[in-house]
Amino acid sequence: MAKLKVADLAKLRKAQQAARQAQPAKAGNVELIVGTGTCGIAAGANETIAVLRAELQKAGLTNVTIRQTGCMGLCHSEPTVEVLMGGMPPVVYGRVNEDTARQIVHQHIGRGLLVNDHIYDKPMADFLPA
Repeated sequence: MAKLKVADLAKLRKAQQAARQAQPAKAGNVELIVGTGTCGIAAGANETIAVLRAELQKAGLTNVTIRQTGCMGLCHSEPTVEVLMGGMPPVVYGRVNEDTARQIVHQHIGRGLLVNDHIYDKPMADFLPA
């Protein structure tokens, strides 16, 4: 197998991001990805998941899937929740407490508005400028 160049990696990253963003849009679904590595659990990720589920049920939002993943590399900002929603870029929220979880459900998912106070950039450790 030939070695990949930086430009090839950048192209691959863009294709993966586009596919990931388009997937929920196809079915009209929303995906919440909660960081449940050791750091996330210690910071309260399980409680965040419980609040998200309760709020989604109260709001009658049945098109939302909650998935768990390991550490997202934002240990200082746990619990973290990534929102994948059609028509919007992927957004990673950090330090998601009960109130923030409610805002994500009602403001971001319900009304399509970002919860600006809790947006965190996703680390791109493997990104190298071309």
